[in-house]
Amino acid sequence: MAVDFQDERYSPTDFEKSDIKAQEVLETIADFDDPNIDRDGAIVGVLEDDSPYPEVRSAVANTDDPSIPCNSFRAWVMGIAWAILISGLNQFFFFRYPSVSISGIAAQLLSFPVGRAWAKVVPNVRVFGIKMNPGPFSIKEHVLVTIMASVGGYCACFDRTDIIAVQRVYYGQTYSFIYQWMVVMSTQLIGFSIGGILRRFLVQPPSMIWPSNLVTCALFNTLHSQTYAGIGTHGGISRERFFFYAWMGGLLWYFVPGYLFQGLSYFSWVCWIVPDNIVVNQMFGYVSGLGMSMVTFDWSQISYIGKFLTRRWAEANIASGFVFFFWLVVPALYYTNTWDSKYMPISSRTSFDNTGAPYNISRIINSDASLNLKAYQEYSPLFLSTTFAMSYALSFASITSTLMHAFLFFRKQIWVQSRRSMHEQPDIHARLMSKYKQVPEWWYMIVFLIMFVIGVISIELWHTEFPVWAFVLSLTIAFFYVVPIGMIQAITNQQVGLNVITELVVGYALPGKPIAMMMFKTWGYITMYQALTFASDFKLGHYMKIPPRTMFWGQVVATAIAGTVQLGVQAWMFSNIPDICNPHQKNGFICPNTEVFGTASFIWGVIGPQRQFSSGQVYHALVYFFLVGALCPVIAWLISLKWPNSFIRYVNFPVIFSGMGAIPPASALNYVPWAIVGFIFQYIIRRKHFSWWTKYNYVLSAAMDAGLAVSIILIFFCLQYPNNGTIALNTIQSWWGNTVYMATADGKAKPLLALPKGSTFGPTTW
Repeated sequence: MAVDFQDERYSPTDFEKSDIKAQEVLETIADFDDPNIDRDGAIVGVLEDDSPYPEVRSAVANTDDPSIPCNSFRAWVMGIAWAILISGLNQFFFFRYPSVSISGIAAQLLSFPVGRAWAKVVPNVRVFGIKMNPGPFSIKEHVLVTIMASVGGYCACFDRTDIIAVQRVYYGQTYSFIYQWMVVMSTQLIGFSIGGILRRFLVQPPSMIWPSNLVTCALFNTLHSQTYAGIGTHGGISRERFFFYAWMGGLLWYFVPGYLFQGLSYFSWVCWIVPDNIVVNQMFGYVSGLGMSMVTFDWSQISYIGKFLTRRWAEANIASGFVFFFWLVVPALYYTNTWDSKYMPISSRTSFDNTGAPYNISRIINSDASLNLKAYQEYSPLFLSTTFAMSYALSFASITSTLMHAFLFFRKQIWVQSRRSMHEQPDIHARLMSKYKQVPEWWYMIVFLIMFVIGVISIELWHTEFPVWAFVLSLTIAFFYVVPIGMIQAITNQQVGLNVITELVVGYALPGKPIAMMMFKTWGYITMYQALTFASDFKLGHYMKIPPRTMFWGQVVATAIAGTVQLGVQAWMFSNIPDICNPHQKNGFICPNTEVFGTASFIWGVIGPQRQFSSGQVYHALVYFFLVGALCPVIAWLISLKWPNSFIRYVNFPVIFSGMGAIPPASALNYVPWAIVGFIFQYIIRRKHFSWWTKYNYVLSAAMDAGLAVSIILIFFCLQYPNNGTIALNTIQSWWGNTVYMATADGKAKPLLALPKGSTFGPTTW
């Protein structure tokens, strides 16, 4: 440990507590109007050498013991093993809907008894000078194992490998493994290097909470029996026992909506009463409707877009935006037949031609996947469902609103943080971490340069039609957006996507080249996503006092291993699972994200934005949302100047516009129950039973996720995959409760208007 630590044992008592005024404390904590700040609680937290945020105080210890082992052989063996297992399972689940992302919590739980068993069983000997058993399994070893395992849990890495799937499914291209590996490694490790370079903005400030990490911290402290502030005098069972009860309940319960009675997952009960009424099904349905039934009993559906970790004001922004845009604007557009929408389902994640059939991209592309303009003019323009079109409109607005919001509200903090070192941070955790040897920024620069070269090789040696200048431009966009988007995510637990801005730029720069479009999106958007995911891991290490250099090597090694495993699992799935990526695949392997990515490649890559959104084209009106997105934060900022303590300080337009970014493939089935559950836990329980919320809220979220993950694995490998899926084929699989939701107009995705045979809708020329 001496190599990672620069001083003796260190704790908050080593600091002189400053006798400063309350207002000065608040100004030191945040250089912007932070809606997460509880003014009285913040003052108490800082004056007691703790975090100004009650969530952080309740989940994170404000002390550190650098003598605790971390960089051990045991931690590395377990971390690598979990990186292999978690990455493989998550790649497997990625092609399923509803899916589950194993975010490292399962590894966090299971590695605890494994580590304790290692400490008891493995002899305390040295092999080549390395201790096989450094003693009791420590909390820092546990954190390092979990961080390495979490590398395999990143959803974006599967979007990255999704390029390979789209090339295979839609364009008939299967390139060599070395090509796939180069693209995967370049994307993720460039993101890692960017996140490391910008950690002074996204990790060190105390206002960068990263709420999802608090679940992990709470669970670490539960398992290792550390105590921390915030619980008060609340009694009840221990967190460890509560976790076990909730985990077992979640595991057993999912067998009901996940296998025995799937109608409880898609609980569109109104549609079951009138299965042939198209309007009712469009309003209340969950498969292709707007989800006004509002209820599901499936945790995988509720947690699909996130757990109840988001602050209540951010949840209110997302829920309000969803109700306004998808329950008011979308029906108004659909039932006025805007964009000839009545001839398509009101909600769908695919694209359509002018007969209402799924768009057949093979009819308009050449053998090299480029656009055949004559064939396109003879076939059909591309149409989108109303919810899909609205999701693009909101994406346009989120791009400009993010930049405007960051400039108006965060410009002071960005400037301050650019000049502030870690030991100057007004936060006990940053000061504790400042005693460890930091990772020099040139380490991250070396990783960046190596991966940049690998990226150039991959696009030049294989037929991608992706020029180097476009590669550089995509990375520039990613780097430019990381700080403003990362600050919003760290505060709200909601991320603004860059997917549309990258698609828009490459669509105009390289029209008619879908493979180049996907490459540009990968290095522009997925790299940014990876940077923020690694920044979140940096914050977890920051909270748990993991030596930065140990974290650096753990993340790099785990990333290389996980990416390789993901590619291998994807290849196995395409070779062994029948009808994979077919919309009617019986086990749910319908590849929803691949379908959305494929549709995006049609719109932005093959056809191009000039034929979709330029003046005179079908969806030209959507581009005005760029202006809407730029103006809304200005209005909110001007109101906040006049009335600084009004509700407007809680209105965050980037969150409103980007909060629906998971649509598609997500739908109201995922958003409405999520909002209801979030309101219950983040407002009602937090307000009325704060001590219970502090003690159990994050533990409950972790337990439900872990139980769900184990249950899905058991169901698939024990009941669905064996015997080619014929177990209980004529009993459980075919009974009313497992088929009712698909026997409705909603389940069949019926449009409001049916075209006469041989007819078309839309423009006559395009």
